[in-house]
Amino acid sequence: MFSLVRENIRIAFDSIKGQLLRTILTILIIAIGITALVGILSAVSALETTISSDFSSMGANTFNIQRYEFTAQRQQGKRQKTNPIISYQNIRDFENQYNFPFTKTSVSFTGTSMAEVKYENVKTDPEVTVIGSNENFIQNSGLKVDQGREFNVLEVDNNSNVCIIGSDLVKALFKDEDPIGQTISIRGFKFKVIGALESKGSTFGNNQDLRVIMPLQKARSIFTNANINYALSVMVEKKELLQQAQDDAIVSFRNIRGLTPVEDNNFGLERSDDLINRIGAITGILATAAWIISIITILGSSIALMNIMLVSVSERTREIGVRKALGAKQGTIAFQFFIETIIIGQLGGILGMILGILLGFGFASVVDFQFSMPWSAMIWASLITFVVAIISGSYPASKAAKLDPIESLRYE
Repeated sequence: MFSLVRENIRIAFDSIKGQLLRTILTILIIAIGITALVGILSAVSALETTISSDFSSMGANTFNIQRYEFTAQRQQGKRQKTNPIISYQNIRDFENQYNFPFTKTSVSFTGTSMAEVKYENVKTDPEVTVIGSNENFIQNSGLKVDQGREFNVLEVDNNSNVCIIGSDLVKALFKDEDPIGQTISIRGFKFKVIGALESKGSTFGNNQDLRVIMPLQKARSIFTNANINYALSVMVEKKELLQQAQDDAIVSFRNIRGLTPVEDNNFGLERSDDLINRIGAITGILATAAWIISIITILGSSIALMNIMLVSVSERTREIGVRKALGAKQGTIAFQFFIETIIIGQLGGILGMILGILLGFGFASVVDFQFSMPWSAMIWASLITFVVAIISGSYPASKAAKLDPIESLRYE
């Protein structure tokens, strides 16, 4: 049995070499469909992994109060309703009024995204983000301190000149030095480095490791824009209390905004897991599109594969007649053509998977996403090419097996 399979594989490769151009074209057609499937699914996977990890870093038990809902609708390029910013007075009132148990409230704002940071004779390009926050920002944002420590309440309340910096700033300013305890300068103000964050990477070109976090009031004294929009984030320590804490936060913020019972919210509230679910729905649509494109292409490749096998049967009619005259059974003849079809299909599938992985990796590298190997897409691609080969090879193999040996020997 094994010798028969080995012999059929040898014959299949000899046949492939004999019609090399047609075989290459067929393999390329199959590869295009598999490339579309694996490439798009790997790109979608990279997109989903990157964005989901960014949002999930906020924690599953975290919700944000923000100026607009994540799904705020636009009409003719403009928002249907303009919500007021979340002002400093809003956040102060919220901190004073919101006292739901087992919660921690984070307050922050972005002072600038174009700061220049100096250390002795070294300075960065003006591309550093400066954030003012309270003592809960690090934990609520899912950040981790790699060296040193976080703020404490006293440092925030006393507006201490301390800061926590991103990992890229450590590399740019301190090289092989220990950053903890060093003094850096931002807009002429001196800050003592008390902590350095673990690397977070970039999202959509936004480098999350080029940032400085300082106490809220100290940041407000440096960045005095009157229309600063603040961010509120609430972490609930007990997951079963999340919905109650969220409802209580809505009531509190409605009171702070002075809304009547019949008025709609003029602010947004989003949970990190809601955002992840919405992103999953979007990437699901892209995955469906990938399947539709690949199925259409693979359908064409299956027709091409069947055609090349029918041509092969016609060209090898005399050979089939000789094999039958020497005692070859119908099953043996059919199996020979099946093997040849499966080999061509798998070669196309392997080439398509390689090109698809390269396409997905290239996309992830260009947009700075986290690439992950699309194992499920590769498994599906292998199964699809195998099924396509069986379907495409069934008729030609059956036709070859049923040829009359006498008529086949007389074929010119």
